Amino acid sequence: MPDLASPAFWISVLQIIAIDILLGGDNAVVIALACRRLPETQRNKGIFWGVFGAIALRVILIYFALQLLAVPYLKMVGGLLLFWIGIKLILPEHEETHGNVQGSSTLLGAIRTIIVADAVMSVDNVIAVAGAAHGSIVLVVFGIAVSIPIVVWGSKLVLALMDRFPIVITAGGALLGWIGGGMLLTDPALPAAWREIVPHSHYIASGFGALLVVALGKWQASRQTARANEVSPAAGRAQALQPGDPK
Repeated sequence: MPDLASPAFWISVLQIIAIDILLGGDNAVVIALACRRLPETQRNKGIFWGVFGAIALRVILIYFALQLLAVPYLKMVGGLLLFWIGIKLILPEHEETHGNVQGSSTLLGAIRTIIVADAVMSVDNVIAVAGAAHGSIVLVVFGIAVSIPIVVWGSKLVLALMDRFPIVITAGGALLGWIGGGMLLTDPALPAAWREIVPHSHYIASGFGALLVVALGKWQASRQTARANEVSPAAGRAQALQPGDPK
């Protein structure tokens, strides 16, 4: 049983909440789309049971992920995946439409859509939360129980804050890099003696992971912006030169 008075417990809880908010913004969109065809009287039921089922499935997936992270080398894989997820978070968004999320006219259909869509969209969330939980399913349940209502009912506010203060997104990428760096170092395949050679090696590895994700994310974002700027003037000139116009 985790020590509820321990600062480490509450730091991990805050990390899980931050991960769920940063990586779960689209879930609110999915819920709205899945329930949009329901009669007004059934929408709240669809949202409640859909979210309940999605939370239950996510906890089960994270439970199995926690067990898998005890297998040698899988923490290394998970850490590298978190680096990739963190970099992807920092990159400018090219929003995919959610048109493939079909609304249902029946309550059970809407609930099923929410659960399936959440499971498909939450792979990155599962890996990140498992890394932040340090093997504790109590941490997972507590963190998700707090963060899911924020995601579902406060998502518009959260997304508006992210749009207004881009530093929040960068900090989120750094958080994923921090967790990923720590996961790499604590993989069971690595001898524990390695961690004792360098003082505070866990913090050093975590800090390096955070810096790596931010640096690579910013670099990739600048490359994307440069490519977009190269394409835009050419597209603008092509659009301006209509047939019959002087070259």
